[in-house]
Amino acid sequence: MGTPWFLLGLSLFCALWILWNTMFPPGWRFDSAANGFTALTLVLSLQASYAAPLILLAQNRQDDRDRVQIEQDRQRAERNLADTEYLAREIVALRLALTEVTGEALTKDVLRNELRHELQAVLEGLETRDPRPETGSAASDER
Repeated sequence: MGTPWFLLGLSLFCALWILWNTMFPPGWRFDSAANGFTALTLVLSLQASYAAPLILLAQNRQDDRDRVQIEQDRQRAERNLADTEYLAREIVALRLALTEVTGEALTKDVLRNELRHELQAVLEGLETRDPRPETGSAASDER
C-alpha cells in the first residue's frame, strides 16, 4: 500500500471518479458533487480501515525483525570481544615466552638485532657452501 505505484493508482482512481461524476451527463453520474462525493468518501474510508491494521501489522513485523537483528548483532559483538580478548592473551603469552628465551624484554630493537644476527648467519652459511657438490661418479659428469 505504501508503494509509489499504489499511490499513483489511487490518485488516478480518485481523479477519474471526480471527473466522471462532474463532467458526464447527470444520468451517468453515481456520486453527486453536491453531496461532497459521499460514495468516494466511503470507499476511501473503507480502504483506510483496512490500511491501518495492515500498517500496524507491518510495523509489528518490522519490530520483530529488528529485535532478531539486534540479538544477532549482540551475539556477534560478544564473539568479537571474546576473540579479541583471546588474541590479546595469546600475544601476551608470546611476549612472555620470547622474554624468557631472549632473557630481556622484547622490544623492536631486540627483535631486529635477533633477526639481523640470524640473517647474517644464514648468509655466511650460504657463502661457505659449495653450490655444486662433487659425487665422483662418471654419470654425474655426463649430465
